[in-house]
Amino acid sequence: MGIDGYKIIHHPLVIQEDIPRLDKAWKLKVRDSIRQKLMSHPELYGKALHQDLKGFRKLRVGDYRVIYQVAGKNVRTLIIGHRSIVYRDARKRLVSSG
Repeated sequence: MGIDGYKIIHHPLVIQEDIPRLDKAWKLKVRDSIRQKLMSHPELYGKALHQDLKGFRKLRVGDYRVIYQVAGKNVRTLIIGHRSIVYRDARKRLVSSG
């Protein structure tokens, strides 16, 4: 749990595919950003998304984006990816998961 009690819940593909694709330096940067920002104040740091991804937010970590949703004290990550493809892939992941 974070400082204010937020819990991070990763989509299974974030753990199976997204994180392993990152090189070591980016894994650490993304992990640290999630811990420092999303576990404390996810609404403050993330920018709200629109259209197909309405209800989700994005956290910018360099050229990478963490797409997530806040549900009570849970922060659910949908996808972590490069900014050039993350939104397209997030839409695909939404369709395939539900």
